[in-house]
Amino acid sequence: MTAAAGVLLALTLVSAVIDWTAVRHGHQVMRYVFKPLTLVLLTATALALDPDDPAVRTWFVVALVMSLAGDVFLMLPGDLFVPGLGSFLLAHVAYVVGLVISGLEPLGVVVGLVVVAVAFALVGARIVAGVRRTEPALGPPVLAYMGVISAMLVCAVGTGAPLAIAGAGLFYASDALIGWGRFVESRPWGDLAVMVTYHLGQVLLVLFLV
Repeated sequence: MTAAAGVLLALTLVSAVIDWTAVRHGHQVMRYVFKPLTLVLLTATALALDPDDPAVRTWFVVALVMSLAGDVFLMLPGDLFVPGLGSFLLAHVAYVVGLVISGLEPLGVVVGLVVVAVAFALVGARIVAGVRRTEPALGPPVLAYMGVISAMLVCAVGTGAPLAIAGAGLFYASDALIGWGRFVESRPWGDLAVMVTYHLGQVLLVLFLV
């Protein structure tokens, strides 16, 4: 890791912790600053790295930019859930491309498929049922999104790289928490858990580049 990337990563983590604190205490004005700033700094970190494969970094940067767009949509007043969902769907597509370029192991892909099948049985099916019960119009986009993020997790497991697996797993958990909180049952700690798992997942995916 380059010196510049190390400094930017440290700033990313500081910004993330401030955002978590803002979530915990309900400081929306701080969130308008530090939620997007965290992804801006993390994107800059990725650009400052000396990656093993620049092509993988390019796709990861696209994923980070689309994630930033999703963050902005989801934090603005009003219900911009669908544009946010679309932005993150594109982010996961970009991560899938980057992970595939990095190289996948067939056995790892099989393990990843088992993991997502179990996750869907335990959590995903409840979220889908909740969508159909509460907001049926969102059924198709939510199903499409679940398919893409599942593909991202399968590809991450397929790399056999612990950082990629942990990062994708945390990102998957973050999105599962969002879906559970919106469509199944909201929890007091839900928003904080979403952001902690999301930020740490993104950081680990960036670290996978080196």
